[in-house]
Amino acid sequence: MAESKNKPGFFSRLLFGLLALVAACALLLSYAALVVNPAKVWFVSLFGLLYPVLLLLVILLLLIAFLRRSRLAPLLILALLPSVFLAGRYVRFDGGEEAEGPLKIVSYNVGLYAHQQGSASSRISLADSVAAYLRGTDADIICLQEFFLPNAVDVQGYLETRFPGYKAEYYVLTGQNGHAGNVTLSRYPILYKGKIDFEHSTNMALYTDINLDTTVVRIYNCHLESYNISPEGVIRSIGEDDTVVETTGRRMRGTIERRPAQVDAVVRSIKDSPVRSLVLGDFNDVPMSYTYQRLKTGRKDSFVAAGKGLGATFTKFRPFLRIDYILYPRDLEATSCEVPKVRYSDHYPVIATYR
Repeated sequence: MAESKNKPGFFSRLLFGLLALVAACALLLSYAALVVNPAKVWFVSLFGLLYPVLLLLVILLLLIAFLRRSRLAPLLILALLPSVFLAGRYVRFDGGEEAEGPLKIVSYNVGLYAHQQGSASSRISLADSVAAYLRGTDADIICLQEFFLPNAVDVQGYLETRFPGYKAEYYVLTGQNGHAGNVTLSRYPILYKGKIDFEHSTNMALYTDINLDTTVVRIYNCHLESYNISPEGVIRSIGEDDTVVETTGRRMRGTIERRPAQVDAVVRSIKDSPVRSLVLGDFNDVPMSYTYQRLKTGRKDSFVAAGKGLGATFTKFRPFLRIDYILYPRDLEATSCEVPKVRYSDHYPVIATYR
């Protein structure tokens, strides 16, 4: 009698079984997000976005299944198996070498220098602080996304003054409030530059051919389609605005469906490139995504190869959102990769060294 009292009841086993089945299927769908084009089946990307949460949930359910001696444990183990190879895209325990390589690259979305709210002068002050920080990294190549200056400030003159010793190439859009776009700075000679415009978007990819003494590489400085939603604003609006959930969902779907065309445009340019390519920047997508998988083809991920700890690059919802990357050719070797937790933007910079 005592044993039957401790045994879970029928409804408890049924509820646990349904939860385990749904969680396992959701985790399997997150793997599918790597290969399913979201322009055709958009909602699969949501499972990829939720991968870290789903992974933790299935691990928790597996522990409960072991304690209950549930027959569902093999199903949960089966669902977890691919994560043995994929979880390292979010967290690393090994890290790279302590010795730095001869080439150091920084990618940083500076968030339009709007992290410090205020006047144009305060944004310039923040831009100056970021420039001082970046000079301190002693990087050979610096790629900025969401760079911003007020209209009254000359972009070329500002970059030459704040980054002495660097050649600057950029494409910015000029609006009522100022200049905004992508900037690539290099201590090595820049031989050529171009840009990839994305249809119906202010986002872009700037590419530059850089002579690294013994070889030429092309750097793709990308800023792919943003979700353009504020999670805090959405949460605040629930209860006040009946349409906020529908509007947010529609905006997310539009972003998810537009981004694959931008990825395809970058991939086409890479295939036409006469030299090897590094692809970096703010992809606005997670490692369990069609975006990441397509752009990583033929390249290695600096953080996966030489990083340590959590790789999250977005300051909100840490440690789940890793959306900034440096992907490099396989014949290079990454010796280190770090994501410093500096608070100049809503993104963290990615800093990697190579030889």
